[in-house]
Amino acid sequence: MTPDTTETPGTTSTTGTTDTAGTAQTVETDAGPARVTWHRAAPPARLVLALSHGAGGGIGARDLQALAAELPAHGVTVALVEQPWRVAGKKVAPAPKTLDTGWQGVWPALTGPGLPVIAGGRSAGARVACRTARELGAHAVLALSFPLHPPGKPEKSRADELLDAGVPTLVVQGGNDPFGRPAEFPEGAYELVEVPHGDHGLAVPKRAGLTQEEAVAVVTDAVVRWTGTLG
Repeated sequence: MTPDTTETPGTTSTTGTTDTAGTAQTVETDAGPARVTWHRAAPPARLVLALSHGAGGGIGARDLQALAAELPAHGVTVALVEQPWRVAGKKVAPAPKTLDTGWQGVWPALTGPGLPVIAGGRSAGARVACRTARELGAHAVLALSFPLHPPGKPEKSRADELLDAGVPTLVVQGGNDPFGRPAEFPEGAYELVEVPHGDHGLAVPKRAGLTQEEAVAVVTDAVVRWTGTLG
């Protein structure tokens, strides 16, 4: 079914970070209106990479913006997805089931270009991508800063969501992420790339031995390489 949508060029994200060269599309879902900002690859594009934000931020996150800027040059159209709660201006994310409903409602718009779609996101958005990948027929999953467990509570593991994605999966994780350091992740059929010294937002301290720009490049380089293996 074709979603009810409208498009406007040149949007600004709700975090106040300008999302340059994007085309914003409003998509009606059962959880309310969502918004997709498209960064389109020049024809012939190979893939669509759909990325949603976490529970504490929007599409202005440094990793999402860096991927939106870099991937189109490699034949990958990037769609930055704002969940309905974020579009509505709410400050607290709803329950996981409602997040899944919003993502599921956006999916027909993401498949509109007729290309394989990689489901992705950061933090809570990564969990949504993993939980819904099989049902929606995602080509692959990109999990940025996957929240393996709440900080300080490793016994409350969410590893099953990651392990049950059922499609090729790349995890990009900060080396000092309190929601799960790379060494805490279980073995499984996924690839994990570490951003040295990175926290949950993939920010690195000045003592890290690499700049913030170099840390972001770890992310973009890994995703460019990985998407190149997906067709």
